[in-house]
This record gives sequence, C-alpha cells and structure tokens, in this order.
Amino acid sequence: MMKLFSLILTLAFMTFYAQQGPYYQQFANYKIDVDVDAANFTYQGKQELTYTNNSPDELKVVYFNLYWNAFKSGSMMDQRVSGQGKNGDSRLQQNGISRLSSISKEEEGAQNIHFIKQNGKNLKFEIQETVMKVELAEPIKPNSKTTFTMQWDAVIPMQIRRSGRNNREGIDMTMTQWFPKIAEYDYDGWATFDYVGREFHAPFANFDVSISIDKDYVIGAGGTLMNPDEVKGYQTDAVVKTNSQNKATWRWTAKNMLDFAWAADRDYSVDAFTVVDGPKVYLVYQKSEKTLFWEQSKPYIEKYFQLMNATFGRYVYPSYSFIQAGDGGMEYGMCTMILGEAKKLEDLCGLMFHEGSHSWFQQIIATNESMKPWMDEGFTSYAESIAMNRLFPPQQSMPNPFVGTLENYRKFVKSGKEEPAVWLGDHHDDGRAYTFSTYVKGELFLVQLGYIVGEPMLSSIMKEYYQQWKLKHPSDRDFLHIAQKMSGMDLKWFHHYWINTTKTIDYGIKEVSFGEKSTTITLVNKGSVPMPIDFSVLTKDKKVVNYQIPLNLTRVWKNKDINGNFTSLDYWSWTQKEYTFTIPYTKDQLLALGIDFSQRLADVNMEDNFYEVKLDKVSK
Repeated sequence: MMKLFSLILTLAFMTFYAQQGPYYQQFANYKIDVDVDAANFTYQGKQELTYTNNSPDELKVVYFNLYWNAFKSGSMMDQRVSGQGKNGDSRLQQNGISRLSSISKEEEGAQNIHFIKQNGKNLKFEIQETVMKVELAEPIKPNSKTTFTMQWDAVIPMQIRRSGRNNREGIDMTMTQWFPKIAEYDYDGWATFDYVGREFHAPFANFDVSISIDKDYVIGAGGTLMNPDEVKGYQTDAVVKTNSQNKATWRWTAKNMLDFAWAADRDYSVDAFTVVDGPKVYLVYQKSEKTLFWEQSKPYIEKYFQLMNATFGRYVYPSYSFIQAGDGGMEYGMCTMILGEAKKLEDLCGLMFHEGSHSWFQQIIATNESMKPWMDEGFTSYAESIAMNRLFPPQQSMPNPFVGTLENYRKFVKSGKEEPAVWLGDHHDDGRAYTFSTYVKGELFLVQLGYIVGEPMLSSIMKEYYQQWKLKHPSDRDFLHIAQKMSGMDLKWFHHYWINTTKTIDYGIKEVSFGEKSTTITLVNKGSVPMPIDFSVLTKDKKVVNYQIPLNLTRVWKNKDINGNFTSLDYWSWTQKEYTFTIPYTKDQLLALGIDFSQRLADVNMEDNFYEVKLDKVSK
C-alpha cells in the first residue's frame, strides 16, 4: 500500500511540474446582424458564433463578455472608481466623484440577452454583470466545433469610457465592446476579467457584420466594407440603398482579428490613401476648422507605417482606419478611435502613432492585456517614441529617443507611489501608478534590454518575436525565450527585477585617481538592481573611448552596440558593491568620463554618473 501511495504521489508531482503542452489557440467565427434605432440610441442584435476548441480540454461551460453592463450607477466599475477617488482614471471621475454614479436610467448601458442556444438547444446562463457564464447542453470536445446563436437588445450608454453616445467632439455613436464577445480560453483557463476600466483579451476571430442604420449615417470601422456603392461616404458615385424604414445596411468583413469596432455619425467625411507596401488607410472624421491637422497628417502616416514595417515586421491586414470617436485613444482590430481636435499636428500624429502601434503589440501579437498590460502598452510606447523621434525630430539633439520617458520615470520613482508592473491591469490602486508601471516601465523594459544586449541585437529580437508570434497569444516567457536564445544571455534576473519589483538602478563614480601614466576609477552600486555598465571617456582631442563592464549574471557579454567599438573589462559580480579599474589615460589627456554616455540606463540618480576633468592651475 505504501509503495502504491508513493507511486501516486510521484505521478502527481510529475504532472504538476510537467512542461506545458504544445501551443494551441481557440478560434471564433461571428456572423452578426444589428438594427440600430439611432434616435433612441438602442439596437436589436442577433449573432451566430461558430467556436472551435483547439485545446486538449473538454469544455463544459463558456463565458461571454457583456461590457456595456458596466456603464451604470452601482456597477463594479462605479464601485472601483468611487473607491479610488482622485487616484482613479481622470476620465471616469471628476474631483474624486465617479461619473458613473450620475448616469440617468435612459443613458445607462445595457446588453439584455434574450436567449442563447447551442446547436439549436436552449442554454442556461447566469449574468454576473459584465461576464455571462453559459452552461453547455453538450461539452465541446477537443479539436471540435460548436455553434451558438443569440439574440439581444442593447442601450448605447452615455460616453464615459471608450464606448457610447455623444462623445465630447460631437460624434453620435462609438460602438466598441458592443456585442456579446466570447472570452479567451488558453493554458491559464478562461480569461473572465470583470470590466472595470482597463484592457481586454479575446480569441482571434473572423467577422461578418451587417449594420442597418438611418441612411444619412456614415460608418467608420475596422474591417473591409463589402458594399461601398450602396452606402454613404466611401464612393462619390454611390447610390444609397434603403429598406422600408429608410435605413441602409452596411456589410463589413474582417479576418483573424480580436475584435470588431465601429462608429457612426451623420457628419463624417472619409478620406483614403494607400501606403506603399502597406495598408490602405482611411481617415474618418468631421471636417472643420478644428480638424485641419488630419489632412496634414497623411504623409506622416505613410512614413509611420513604412517605419513600423521595417522596424518590427510587416502589418498583416489590408487596411487601417483612424476614426474620430471615443474618449481619447483606444485601439481595435484594423482601426482606432481617437479624439480629433488636436492643438498641434505633432499631438495628433503622436496619438495616431501610439494607437496604430497597438496593431503590432495588441492586435497582431495578442498578449493578455488584463494580466500583462506592460507587454502591450509598454512595447507600443517604445514604438511610438521611435516613430516620433524619427518623424518629428527634437529641436535639440538628444542622445536617444527615450530621454523624456527616462526623466519622467525618475521623477515618479521619487514620489514613492510606484507599483510593480507584474500586477494585473485592473488591480493597481493608483491611476498614475498603473500608467508608470504599464506604459513607462514597459517601454523602459525594452530600453534597458537594448542597453544590456546591444541595440542591433534588440532589433533582431523584436523582429524575430513578431515573426514567431504574429496572430498568436504569447506571454513574457515567450518573449524572454527568444531574447535569451538570440543573445545567448541569461536575462531572467533582469525580467524579475524590472517587472516583479520596484527596485531601482543607481550607480555612481565614487573616486577618480590620476597617476603618471594612467587613471584609476572606482564605481559604486548604490541601487538594488544590478546592471552591466557602459563607461566612456572623452579625450582632449574630442575622441570618445568606450569600455564595457559586464555583469556576471548575463554569463555572455554583448559584442555590438550603438556607441561604436568598446573594450570589455572584467565582469562586475552582482554581490559586489564597488568596482575599480584602470585606463591608460592621464589627467592631462582627459576632458570628461562617465557612466553611459548614451543615457539609456534608467539610473535614478545621474548626478554622480559623470566626472569633469579639471586641470590644475599653474602658479605664476
């Protein structure tokens, strides 16, 4: 009996610690029909969803997201905002008071499910505010399909966050998170995150969407319009085709996307142009004195897509739409909803470039934003910084495109409010802390990685990551695997420090001692995150000489970087507080020396990173 018990324990232990099985991902196929009552901001909807279970698991329940149920007084979103007060998202609260608490009954959001069937059989379902749990009539076996049919009606909420009616620039309808969307299922189980304000996750899907709406409306959407000759706005010779209710039906399709979003307004204009070796771009907006920069943005958008294709990998979809709608900027499949009344061309392009970059790091590489938002927002911000630096060069030359991000990080660290990037997106206690852990530290994750492995290697890593994981759902483990394999370095320590903790980098020059034939320098690590150190000297004849002090944790040292040739010195053990080395330059040969002339290192105190060599005064 004891032998049998030991065998069972051994097998259980081996199963628990076994490697994850082969990669798989689920897939959905939506056919959606909606009939919009534009005057009352409601619509009737029905959909047929064919769901493919590519997992090795038999599924006995499924979950759907009903996002609009959050937009009402007393909802979980309202409770969360009220609990955060002035620390909450500024779009959701005013002076610490939740804007959701005062939504009228007529303007609160609702998605009312009439029925859901599986292969024609009625199903039991339980609505837990923004999550609907559905008990299946028959399990979905591995590598099989099932078909769900649904009918529902919806009330388009007052626009407070992303979705809704009557945005502040006068757009009638922003239709995002607008249909019952099946949740993602993967190795971590069902992604059943309540909608309380942050991000989303979903399986890749095909969409076939028909929208019947008053004939005077123009629709912008992320997809391919199948009948531009029958609706307003896309063809000058279009003849609007209407039904008995004076409504036109718009037919859209999209393939292999996470979501389908659209917006509608009677005053939209549509401009279109095609990027060389890129997508067809649509600008859907209200033309006025307040939106003059949209026309001027076109050549910048073209250069932006070409830059992104060259830097990270080619955009995979046929088109992309910038749509004036929403409450700021929010990315969706093949489109973004953005505010359009920018004060400067640079501001409009910055918003477009950020939201457009999500196509690479949220739509095409579809990480779980609710669990690891830094992988999307941070990587997207990194791409935005590169694009803005290239297309809107700063008036004064900067050592790298990330100087502003680094400076903002240093300032926020001193506030004492930083929270770890590893936290779930909706579970940060402070809105600014979420922003810095997700956008800023996520961007600086790549900046620091480039500093460690060298910029040429980082560029190769980013392209390989995109190539391997486009149209899939990677995690940070998958990214790290590629980075380690390509660089040959151990990088797990860096990921741990930067993502799982709020520890900081702080190196300094402790002492400089000049000899007759050389100079001896002692550096000190005053921080709690170890890093390799790039050290440079500026000679009297304006020559920069570079040294690399490797960190023993990486085991392999970088061999190329943007700062040109360098000499590798002995490694610096991460347990060792001080490091001393000698260079073959005398005092009268040097102008300055310091840590990281490229200024990529996220050192929180740079005051002791540089040393100016002052020659002794000669007495008369």
